[in-house]
Amino acid sequence: QVQLVESGGGLVQAGGSLRLSCAASGRAFSRYAGGWFRQAPGKEREFVAAISWSAGSVYYADAVKGRFTISRDNVKNMLYLQMNSLKPEDTAVYYCAASSLRYSDSVNEYDYWGQGTQVTVSS
Repeated sequence: QVQLVESGGGLVQAGGSLRLSCAASGRAFSRYAGGWFRQAPGKEREFVAAISWSAGSVYYADAVKGRFTISRDNVKNMLYLQMNSLKPEDTAVYYCAASSLRYSDSVNEYDYWGQGTQVTVSS
């Protein structure tokens, strides 16, 4: 079992930045690929970014490429999402997730999920 807890969400103006953190506990997080997803009201959960267990490979949704950066610290068992140049359409609940398979853009390939943190971007 892996427990994930997100933090760092909040209210920010368009063009601003936020850094989300995800603290992992339980089984060695370094064995899992990590991912960030988001879900806006009335919409399905969508992929944001993913990172391999070694941090050697990263993958971004087109909507956030060039603005968001995913990273991890396997010593601290942490996953991060640096979000810059935020837009109102980035408003959503953001979830971190862990996959025992591979880094992926599919919700179905993640085994563990955090409870989510709200990000609201005002125009």
